[in-house]
Amino acid sequence: MIPKVKICCISSPEEAQMAIDFGASAIGLVGHMPSGPGVISDALITEIAAAAPAHIATFLLTSETEAQAIITHQKKVLTNTVQIVDALQSGTYAEIRQSLPGVKLVQVIHVTGDESLDEALQIAPQVDFILLDSGNPNLAVKELGGTGRTHNWAISRRIVESVPVPVFLAGGLRPDNVRAAIEAVQPYGLDLCSSVRSEGKLDPYKLEKFFEAVRT
Repeated sequence: MIPKVKICCISSPEEAQMAIDFGASAIGLVGHMPSGPGVISDALITEIAAAAPAHIATFLLTSETEAQAIITHQKKVLTNTVQIVDALQSGTYAEIRQSLPGVKLVQVIHVTGDESLDEALQIAPQVDFILLDSGNPNLAVKELGGTGRTHNWAISRRIVESVPVPVFLAGGLRPDNVRAAIEAVQPYGLDLCSSVRSEGKLDPYKLEKFFEAVRT
């Protein structure tokens, strides 16, 4: 099975269309973050999400950690998917689901060690997707994505084999390593940002090379 591809850090309707034209089935729209690339305004997230074709998953990346704040953020921008990039600190996933019917929930788990498997097992039944990334939410300035680093794919494979929901793999994916990543992890989807950009802009040559590698 060829994994789905989500292109993250989309910064304009034109970038969204380029990603879709090359084969992306999802686009990532980054809200306020403590660090990392791709942050755009909520107004621009709203514009890009509204212009996307109905079959495209529009991911709001939110660093909010309270259920009510996540609900408020999504209702402001109206994406069809919410990617929670940090651990939920108050409220419940059920509360978010009840307030946002029809909106898919994606929880990011930053793969730091074997404890990430336990975290995934606990959270997976409550969300639609798990997304495995290479950040570090324990730093003084949290890394919540966009690091360009790979992590331990053996742990990611164990998570894919153990949880009851589809899993996206993120973190340092490039044309030269994506086949190895797919074979090692067997993810449902792939998520990437920096490796298909040049000087911060989406690069059609790099997009082409990445999708070629995925489909090989």
